[in-house]
Amino acid sequence: MSPHAALRAWNSASRAGNIRSLPPKGAHASLGTALQEASMRAAKLSLVLLLIGLLSACGFKLRGSADLPAHQLPFSTIALSLADTSEFYAQLKRGIEASSKGTRVVDSKEAEAVLVVLADSSQKTILSLSSGGKAREYRLIRTFSFKVQAANNSAAPAAQGRYVDAPTAPPNEYVPPNTIVLRRDITYNDDLVLSKESEEGLLWRDIQNDLVQQLLRRLAAARLQTVKVD
Repeated sequence: MSPHAALRAWNSASRAGNIRSLPPKGAHASLGTALQEASMRAAKLSLVLLLIGLLSACGFKLRGSADLPAHQLPFSTIALSLADTSEFYAQLKRGIEASSKGTRVVDSKEAEAVLVVLADSSQKTILSLSSGGKAREYRLIRTFSFKVQAANNSAAPAAQGRYVDAPTAPPNEYVPPNTIVLRRDITYNDDLVLSKESEEGLLWRDIQNDLVQQLLRRLAAARLQTVKVD
């Protein structure tokens, strides 16, 4: 018979007046342990629910569930002068179409605007040396230069706002030549070569994610400008 059953039987017999001794040995102890475990489980569940409530109030979402920030672009179609088989092209295309409602990435023959890549380079430089003269820290640098011009097959919309003093962007440019430079630092350890290689790969990916977000913000702020004519 289990301790709980024994305790229930003793309670019944005691109320009937058949037993005047103490309950079976260990019954109270077992019941106390069970109640303590149940209380701990309830406390843990309450703590988890409290944390979920606090995180939800702060706007927290699990990775992958959050939508991209909205960056509405001033044109409905845009072409990217990138290799359409590259990961960067796919990521930027996905970011544009997901964050700017109604904007599509298309071929240059159909586009209103074209993002022209002027330069794109990645560099890894030594940041510091150990006492033995070995590299102890590196800096990862991504330099991306671009401009956004109106496609030749699209009619340029009227300039917004007043004319601006020279120098200004040419009439057919939404965004004049711009350069984005992104940096990340990483330490190096000869004993952790594989893990450091993995960490470096993650940092390069983080740099590219940051680059896509910065491009989306600059594209959203793009406005076709007109040169002042005397």
